[in-house]
Parts: sequence; structure tokens; C-alpha cells
Amino acid sequence: MMRFAVAFFAFAIVNLATAQENVGALPELSLAQLSDRSFGTLGQAALAISPADWKHAETKNFVYHFFHSFIATPVSVEAEFYYGIVAKELEKDTAQWERKSHIFIFEKPEEWAAFQQKGALDPWTGGLHANGELFIQRNPEFKWKGSTLGHEIAHLVVHRFFGNGVPLWLNEGYAEYSASRGYAAFYRARGYAARPKSRSMAPEDFIPLGQLTTLVAYPQDVLRVHAFYAESERLARFLSGVNKRGFGTFLEALSKGNRFDSALSKGYGSRFSSLDALESEFKAYASKDHDATPSN
Repeated sequence: MMRFAVAFFAFAIVNLATAQENVGALPELSLAQLSDRSFGTLGQAALAISPADWKHAETKNFVYHFFHSFIATPVSVEAEFYYGIVAKELEKDTAQWERKSHIFIFEKPEEWAAFQQKGALDPWTGGLHANGELFIQRNPEFKWKGSTLGHEIAHLVVHRFFGNGVPLWLNEGYAEYSASRGYAAFYRARGYAARPKSRSMAPEDFIPLGQLTTLVAYPQDVLRVHAFYAESERLARFLSGVNKRGFGTFLEALSKGNRFDSALSKGYGSRFSSLDALESEFKAYASKDHDATPSN
């Protein structure tokens, strides 16, 4: 499995580099020409902001809504790249999907702020996946775009294959883990010495797993939000590193309503006898610096 993962990432990086060299501007389509014109509440709210200025285009898996093609074109390359990585890692086949997901690309901070207000989003939200629609901000003044798109693409694939039953910590933790790897791979393809990183946690910030794994809403305290994301990412990374295929089984079991201990047993057998046994091993891992590699 590790050799397969390394080979896949190398193959993906070469393909991405080739795509970047050959890609032209996205061909614009009218709204009426789009293969899918069904919008959720947030999609409709987005299109109501500067409605005369939105442009539209499509690629294999996505429909794009944007203001300038020079912003949307690189987003389309990244989106398909991240999509392929996540689907491949979770061993899911997307060939039979007929409907495409929508990506709305905001450029100006004031337009994103207007969307945050219309959608009643948290003020710290930099991107959002909601029922198959993605909303991101791409300010053309910033060279480094960050891992937000990869994070939201991971949410999208998990939502499509596992539905709405994935627990909050696992949904966010896997998205963070996947995005850090995909973002580093994307920039390695452009000649940068990028490697994904996983931040260690201060012991005093550790959230007991019995609490973390039962959260149904984000912490109210912003500092606790950071701790929640960091610990969720490291737990997803840890479990995937122990047994990648078992991690997929574990994820699917939780998405179908299994109790944590039951899902843990299905994915990892006797490796962890209980949540307490997992916490005992994971707590030490969470507090150590850890450099991730594409084979993890």
C-alpha cells in the first residue's frame, strides 16, 4: 500500500505539471449552456452578489462560477488534481457520477464578506462546502493560495461517498490531512521543495477523545477551534497511518451510525481495544513533531 501511494503521488505530480503547461483559459459558457443549473440556497445567494458579473465554465467534475478566467483556470487545474487524489486514496470510483459539483470563486474581500453575511457563515470561514457546492475566495493579490481548496474538495468527496453522517471531527480532520498533502504535492509539481506538515499539540490543548469524537458543533472559543482542527487532523493522520484501508472501513462505519468503539473494531480489529486504548497511544503522538510524507 505504501509503494502504491508513493507511485500514485509521483504519477499525479507529473500529470499536474503537464496539465499546467498545456492548460488554456477555461472556455466560458452561458448559464443556459451549463450541464447542471440546480443551485442550493447558498449558491443562489452567491449568484445574487454582483449578478451581472458572474461567468461560467465546466471541467470533467465541476461547474465553475467566477469573475475572471485567469483566476478560475488555475483553480480548475487544482480542483481536478485534488479530486483525483482524494477519490483514489479513499478507493472510490467517480466514473458513474452524472451531476457535477459547483465551485463559486470570489475575488474581492468585500464580496466574500457579503457572502458570509448572506449565508450566516462564521467570520473565520475562508471556504465552505455545503451539499455539493464549494465556495472559496481567491484574492489575485496573494501569490500563495493556501490549502482551502484542497480542504473543501476533500469535504466534497467525503460527502458524496459517505453522506452527512460523518462526525464533525473526522470530516474536518480528514479534510485538513488530505489538504496538507495535496497542497504540498501541487507545489512540488511546480518546482518547490514543499512537504506536508502536521503541527504538534501542546499537552494543555489536548481535547480528551471522548469529548472530541462526540462534538456536533465547533467550539465557541476561537482558540479552542484551532485546537479542535489541529487535534482532529492529527487523529485522522494517525489512524490513516496505522492502516489506510482500515481507516476507510472505520470512516464508512461511522458514517452509517456505528458507535465509535464498533467502528474502531471494524477498521482496526484488535489493534485498539477501546477508545481509552486509542487515546493512550494517540496522546503521545499528538504532542510530537511529525513530518508527513506522501506514503503516510
